[in-house]
Amino acid sequence: MKKTFELLVVSILGGCITLGAYLYITRDTTEFQTFSTEVKGKIIPTNFNQKALYAAENTDFIKVAEESLNAVVHVKNISIQTVRDPFAEYYYGRSSEQKFEQIGMGSGVIISSDGYIVTNNHVVQNATDIEITLNNKKKYKAILIGTDTNNDIALIKIDVKDMPYIPFGNSDNIRVGEWVLAVGNPYNLTSTVTAGIVSAKGRDLDGNNNIDSFIQTDAAVNQGNSGGALVNTRGELMGINTAISSLNGGFVGYSFAIPSNIVKKTIEDLIEFGSVQKAYLGIYYEELSNEKAKALKVDSVEGILITTILDNGAAKEAGLIENDIIVKINNIKITKFGDLNGQLKSKRPGETINITVMRNGSPREFNVKLKNQFGKVDIGKFDFTQFYIGEVSPIGNQDISKFKIKNGLKINKITNSILRERFGIKNGDIILGIDDKIVNTKKELENYLEKGQDKQYVILQILTGNGQVEYVPIKIN
Repeated sequence: MKKTFELLVVSILGGCITLGAYLYITRDTTEFQTFSTEVKGKIIPTNFNQKALYAAENTDFIKVAEESLNAVVHVKNISIQTVRDPFAEYYYGRSSEQKFEQIGMGSGVIISSDGYIVTNNHVVQNATDIEITLNNKKKYKAILIGTDTNNDIALIKIDVKDMPYIPFGNSDNIRVGEWVLAVGNPYNLTSTVTAGIVSAKGRDLDGNNNIDSFIQTDAAVNQGNSGGALVNTRGELMGINTAISSLNGGFVGYSFAIPSNIVKKTIEDLIEFGSVQKAYLGIYYEELSNEKAKALKVDSVEGILITTILDNGAAKEAGLIENDIIVKINNIKITKFGDLNGQLKSKRPGETINITVMRNGSPREFNVKLKNQFGKVDIGKFDFTQFYIGEVSPIGNQDISKFKIKNGLKINKITNSILRERFGIKNGDIILGIDDKIVNTKKELENYLEKGQDKQYVILQILTGNGQVEYVPIKIN
């Protein structure tokens, strides 16, 4: 007991000596601050919402899910395919045509009380019959009102009144990080709800040349969800689920929806005009890069740089010029291609939009009345090659031998002033291809140009007289 007490005294004494030595050594370098318990800290207001930390717990998906489920339908596409057996015809001299029924599945969204339903074009493409199954298992035959292959949208209708429907929301207002629900019929199951957040906006997908302003979400979407609804926590339709990014055909974390503003404009056009009216701005453009920003003496690399102003276009009439940088449309921020194209696709000819550009380092605003310069052109009545490029003819043996090529069309007389003056294309240059397609005949080139009406631009692959290959954009619409 005595030894224990002695050890305790020695330990306390040693601790006091160590502490005293430390305070002596650091007395000139260490500051001590005292805080009065009578002084209260100031409350500093911020724009941070503390509730956002618990958004998942506080967000009630139940009511939105219940309402959405009854407005999302199962779409059954029935088509009749004909198959011929050429061997039976050859050996037995009789027709061997056989018809069989092919069935496709997808989803659709009721958008009005009188039975209008929007879905993807690829869900109902080539359908002989379309069958709709509601969430209460009732089945109806649907008629096709119209389709837009460009935006992959189809409008169908069932003859039913007082239907539950999902109202359109403004997809311009959706924010990255916002909670959304995906409602559809994956793998031929009945209506299914999954939740996630908006991962990105204005997303462009490789291999998809038309839709380049997707809403990206991590809500689980699988086969059969195509044509289903993407809704926000207020129960508003923010998009139509269309595609997934996958290596094996199943959901791996990313899905994509067509923004509701594009969907709404598309179906309104289909009902009113029978076809989609395309807004025309009349510019060539590119995304702003570090090099371009440095050359133009601007700090930001966000925005769309106007490289060429086309004659008779809306942009020229409004006063926009080359090297203007588009940064906003109707006060919506524009940073990349998808943002610009998404805005234009949700507008129609004759509509006036407000465009903010940076010019010589200062913002300027312009009211631009959009046009529909050409609209859809019947290729049988229009020479696309002559109008958009000039006179062409198949390459001869001399060009084949000189450049070691197997295909192409020689430009005999160029009539496109943009190609000639801006890109330096000359008579005698050879068109090797358009986008990823090679060309051998004028008819092939005309067909590719006609299909290019559904794109913002196409890329010509041109072999110049000195043997260099140039990639040149050309606007068709």
